[in-house]
Amino acid sequence: MLMLVSILSCWKIVSAGVSTGSHSLMALATYIDGQTQFPEFSAVLMLDDVQVGYYDSVTWTPIYRTHSDSKYYDEERSDAGVVFRAMYNGMKDRAFYLKKQQNYTDGVLIQQRIAGCELNNDIPGPVHFWDAFGGQNMEEFIFDKQKNDIQIKKPWMISWDQVKLRNVKLMYETFYYPICIKVLRRYLNMEKNNVMRKVKPRVRLMKKMLPDSQGLQISCLATGFYPRHINLTLFRDGQPVNDDQLTGGEILSNGDGTYQMRKSLVINEEELCEGHKYNCSMKHLNLDNKLDITFDSDVAECHPGYLIHPVVSGVLVFIFVAVLIIIIWRKRWVADILREVDGLLSRNAEVKVGGVFHIHLCARYFDPVTYRWQISPSTMLLSS
Repeated sequence: MLMLVSILSCWKIVSAGVSTGSHSLMALATYIDGQTQFPEFSAVLMLDDVQVGYYDSVTWTPIYRTHSDSKYYDEERSDAGVVFRAMYNGMKDRAFYLKKQQNYTDGVLIQQRIAGCELNNDIPGPVHFWDAFGGQNMEEFIFDKQKNDIQIKKPWMISWDQVKLRNVKLMYETFYYPICIKVLRRYLNMEKNNVMRKVKPRVRLMKKMLPDSQGLQISCLATGFYPRHINLTLFRDGQPVNDDQLTGGEILSNGDGTYQMRKSLVINEEELCEGHKYNCSMKHLNLDNKLDITFDSDVAECHPGYLIHPVVSGVLVFIFVAVLIIIIWRKRWVADILREVDGLLSRNAEVKVGGVFHIHLCARYFDPVTYRWQISPSTMLLSS
């Protein structure tokens, strides 16, 4: 895991930006002090993002992905011996010093180193060097062949004197720099079908409504591109959106030798109603010009549902309560009428005249004009 973190952090520095014809050769070395199942020293040789070689302290022999001409066999073994043996000895000495300096007594101690060179449009660039111990960067410098100078970005714990500086310059100028550029050009020619291919990115714009009225998430996805270096930017009203407002942005492998990158932005309800315009812009080696894609206009417009939803909810609640009150009131009204009728029937007069029963009924009804109860007397005649 520590090796992976170091690779990613340094790779961005070496290959930052989108530059036509930029290639690098990097040796990623690990020295382990302590008992593990891994070799004491191991190194992976990377041409851009393709592994082309491996070396360790078990066999002390380089293993290459592609075999070059047999005439280079002895030369490559000799070059690997010079570079990797020097790495091994230097890292072992530093590990011993750091172990005493930081009072390491037990456990496993890991030191890592990344060093290599680059070509920009077939013009040799500088040699880069990083040294890390326990996951912390301990030293960083650049050897510039054109100026024949070393630029120290982060000094080692023990400052270099003039003698040390002169010796390091001599080693890089005489051995490391020419070997690195030679191997880089050789394997760039051998692996050109892999590292020099160009695949255009496919672009997808996506939107997703977030739950609980959190707003809208818009995403710009570029996928299926090679080489891996790409610039992907989200704009709001023509201005780049700050990185702290975005999620994603990492370059991920697709597993088929191509890469993908996604950047996402969450737009809250207030922003949606402000009518901003959003677009996605990207630059890649296989694109002649910058590619700009604008999100659909309705994506950034105020969604009626965000504002209407609370109002509709309130109206529905009000209607529900009103209907409930009316239903309860009607039930009570009907019950009152039935009680009144029962009372009237119990008070009706019954008189028998000439063999005929005279039943006097008093019907009670509600007058909607006067909003009062009215009495309507009637007589029912029944023969005996």
